[in-house]
Amino acid sequence: MPPKRPKSAISSAGSKGRAKGKKSQSPTLVEKPGHPEDIFPMVLTSATQELFGCLADEDVTGESPYKLLKKDDIIQDIKTRAAVSDFSPVKQIVLDYPEDELLLVYDRDFTYEQCFYLVLTPEAKDRILNPPEPETSQVLENVVNKTPEPKEWISLGSELEIDEESIKETREKLWYKFSRVRRKFGVPVCFSDRNTADAKDGYLECASYQDSRFSIKQMQRDCGMQAVPRLQSSSAQTQWKFQRNIFTQYVPRELSDEEKENILQFESLNNFCNSVTPRVLQALQQEEIMNGFFDDWKALGAAAEDGDWSGKVSEGLMLYQAFTDQKYTKDKKISSINWHPTIYGVLAVALTEQKEERTKDSTTFVVTPSVILFYSFSDPSIPQLLLECPDDIFAFEFCPSDPNIIVGGCINGQVVLWDISAHVTHLLGTQPGSKKVSVSTDTFDLDDNQENKTPVVRYCAVSALESRHKAPITDVQWLPPTFEVTRSGLPVENKYNISVQVVTCSPDCTIMFWDLRMQRLLSHSATDRKQSVDQKTQMTPYSVPDTFKHLDRTWKPLFRVSLPKIDTSGEYAPLKFSLEHYTCNGNTGRTTEEDNENDDGDSSKVIPDYSQLRVPSAKTATILEDVNTKLYIGTEDGEIVHTDWKLEKDDSGRLQSAKPLHCFNIHHWLVNTVQRSPFYKDIILTTGGWNFAIWKEGVMDGPIVLSPSSEQVCTSGCWSLSRPAVFFIGKDDGSIEVWNLMEKTSEPAQVHAHITNAKITCIKPWTASSKQHFLTVTDDIGMVRVLEIPKVLYVPTRNESLSVKKYFELEEERLNDFLKREELWAQQKREAEELKRKTEPDKPAKSLEVNEEVNMKEYKDYMTLEESILKGIGLWPAAADKQNT
Repeated sequence: MPPKRPKSAISSAGSKGRAKGKKSQSPTLVEKPGHPEDIFPMVLTSATQELFGCLADEDVTGESPYKLLKKDDIIQDIKTRAAVSDFSPVKQIVLDYPEDELLLVYDRDFTYEQCFYLVLTPEAKDRILNPPEPETSQVLENVVNKTPEPKEWISLGSELEIDEESIKETREKLWYKFSRVRRKFGVPVCFSDRNTADAKDGYLECASYQDSRFSIKQMQRDCGMQAVPRLQSSSAQTQWKFQRNIFTQYVPRELSDEEKENILQFESLNNFCNSVTPRVLQALQQEEIMNGFFDDWKALGAAAEDGDWSGKVSEGLMLYQAFTDQKYTKDKKISSINWHPTIYGVLAVALTEQKEERTKDSTTFVVTPSVILFYSFSDPSIPQLLLECPDDIFAFEFCPSDPNIIVGGCINGQVVLWDISAHVTHLLGTQPGSKKVSVSTDTFDLDDNQENKTPVVRYCAVSALESRHKAPITDVQWLPPTFEVTRSGLPVENKYNISVQVVTCSPDCTIMFWDLRMQRLLSHSATDRKQSVDQKTQMTPYSVPDTFKHLDRTWKPLFRVSLPKIDTSGEYAPLKFSLEHYTCNGNTGRTTEEDNENDDGDSSKVIPDYSQLRVPSAKTATILEDVNTKLYIGTEDGEIVHTDWKLEKDDSGRLQSAKPLHCFNIHHWLVNTVQRSPFYKDIILTTGGWNFAIWKEGVMDGPIVLSPSSEQVCTSGCWSLSRPAVFFIGKDDGSIEVWNLMEKTSEPAQVHAHITNAKITCIKPWTASSKQHFLTVTDDIGMVRVLEIPKVLYVPTRNESLSVKKYFELEEERLNDFLKREELWAQQKREAEELKRKTEPDKPAKSLEVNEEVNMKEYKDYMTLEESILKGIGLWPAAADKQNT
């Protein structure tokens, strides 16, 4: 064990005097033999060494033992870790130190019984860093031969030419890691001979080819040129046995000195040079001052605002940032993506295994952790945070009331909750290239790499296995904070004014509502609650927040909504759904404007702890009559179902789900998007199969806009956050279509092909600022691409909102008119058939008898022809028996 540290180095003199009377006092600096008073020996743990960059034998060695530590960093470490900090014994010395940097010396030989010692005074620091030169005798100077000192170098301009011709690396180097399967280690290699005749002329050529993934335009090239005589080609009847590379060097023809002098004396040449030189010099000066090829019209950026769309042809989505991590995204696809609601440039993606990986042989079992990755613009090289999942996540959402709360739906049907409040400072303080000290040290150490560890957050709660969905959860959404629902599906007033309920759907033909609050029957006493709060405040980095401890493995749904089919037996299998975001209209005594003022005015409002919330009594709840309880649901068979989540009582008094109101089979395949417009709450965009559709709630006759079928499958879709007329469609071939209803309604305004070489799984827009809009695109090979949206696609035109609203109204009228005409045509057709049947009642019977006679005659003729052919070739039974006899 190392010797006990003294409490303070300043009190060394006083301690010396008191040590005579009390032997139990801690030893002081003077008590240690050979110990100067201006240094303090100390032991630094490996964590402290890594934090301050002074790892023994790595950052500091015996040859270079000095390390300057900033005074502010030491004070911050003492405040953060308190008594655990290794610098706590010298706290007062550090605070009283006059300079900004203290000297730490690595004592490899343990001269003062410790591996490090801290210099306590600036004089001692100068003495150690700048030791006095040893005095040498004059006799040694005369004996030792001095090395002649080099003279000062005088520049003559040659270094400029060397710098111009030198090759400097400007692009960042790529790092590749190659690995081999362990079972192939030591496997014998089998070599075999190959016949040279297999290749043409016995010559193999590795010809270069253009990689389709890269298209680099060479702007400038430095190459040498040489004049050669005119070439003349001829041929002969010779056999070319093998190819070889050859070259020929020609001697250039140059003018003699006499000819050069004669040419320079020409008057025409002098006149030409005198007339051209001023113009060339002026052109060179103008090129230095400004770019003559700059597009001023494009730089104005006013074409879209003035309604002139001529400048938009060259405007498109541009790649802004890309994220990937082979450690976690290998052999996985991205199933869901969400931007952090409050932190700039932070997004989270959920990963699921690809189908071919799940269908592999069960004997090759490889444990791959299920995680949600957090990426950041500030450090795109590695994930900034990992959310540990019990199984792969298909969908997750940030809580609209508290962005530190995240809910997710697992592939096994369970619902998961996370609380990342302890890691918000880590996400906010992420800087590129800086060392990050994570709060949690739990990591998935797949490669045994101890550097750049990413913090891992364990889930707080998971739903009970017996109450889970029987199929993967494909969509999860928070109910808005303006209302909540009871066990029978009735919308009531939300007194907490925060989101406390979650809705999930799954192909097991059910939609479930979940409540995050604790039931009143399970509430604890005040002493227990106080004890739980104290435990939460003393949470260690390795523990899990107890925000939802009351739900872990006991969480059950509030109620279930089944989806029976309208006309036939069976149930619909939902994949995605959309509900209307309700805003208060005065029934509860508060208006939306008042709520917004309260929210904006008190920005420091403390959000209640979810562990302290209780489910209110249904007797005191105020029922809201103006809440839209209808849902739009997309199924795995391509159907769009419109239903109500409220439960109804049957004849026996039991609550059950009502049959859906309408069902339309539009997409003919999996529906992957059901999203409401951010500008019109009654307009819904759905994608699936080979087309997309736009619906208007209240119009129960079909979609008001239906796209033509395309060659590629529509895999995702989303509305623009700033333009009501613009939306984006992702395709199976990795392309994105940009639709603008103000410009074209039959085809996309822009098509961006080859955004990725794989299938697009999710696209989601994000508004970073009023002048910076992004579109996030993910694929099924684990790649995240953030595309910057050009100005013409996020700046709305004049009166665009009213124009698009009028367009939807016209489409609604067109649909109603078409349905009326179709009903009229069907009625006219029925009347014509009835009239025809009344006028000729016996004609169908006679025609049936005639057709039967004609068919019998044709059949007899066919049988006679078959018999004659078989007799001719000797295969007819009677003829064959006669030949045998």
